[in-house]
Amino acid sequence: MVDYFIQGGAFMWPILALLAVGLAFSIERFWTLTRASVNTRKFLAKLHNALQEGGIEGAAAECEKTPGPVASILHAGLSRAEKGLEFVEKAISNAGSIEMAFLERGMVVLTTVIVLAPMLGFTGTVAGMVDAFEAIKVKNDISPNIVAGGISKALLTTLFGLIVAMIIQVLYNYFSSRIDKLVIDMEESSVELMDALVEMQDKK
Repeated sequence: MVDYFIQGGAFMWPILALLAVGLAFSIERFWTLTRASVNTRKFLAKLHNALQEGGIEGAAAECEKTPGPVASILHAGLSRAEKGLEFVEKAISNAGSIEMAFLERGMVVLTTVIVLAPMLGFTGTVAGMVDAFEAIKVKNDISPNIVAGGISKALLTTLFGLIVAMIIQVLYNYFSSRIDKLVIDMEESSVELMDALVEMQDKK
């Protein structure tokens, strides 16, 4: 593997750097999204109990104890509950936008790696082919031994660039699915909270 990397030439190094950056951001995203994920059904059941037993203050305290974006946006809404449902809805919407930005942080870097890695590989391919034709020009011969080095470099850089792009693409798709699930959880939870507050208001 090391021999193949060396044979690939100078373009292998920036592709390797892209792989390192992509994996570093992937580790950070995995850690962040894992910490952000909670059992939403279980949390909402606790929140409903807290709302019935302790009112707005009890529900807000339950949100403070729970990590993740779902609890954060509901806490933002509950903190405006005394001002009315319109303020609750606006607070949840604003908090949701902030949480979305937090969840998607770093995803653009992964997208950049996915795009640049194969592009660098193809650029290495072109450079390898140029070397092959230069060798033919210098030697005035088209024998396989002369052009093999350049073609080998071309194929290796393309291969490495595509492999890096595929690895990061799989990770990107996984993180996107996790983010989508969290967004759905936030939307469903905010609707349930609004329904619960409307019910409390009607009872009064």
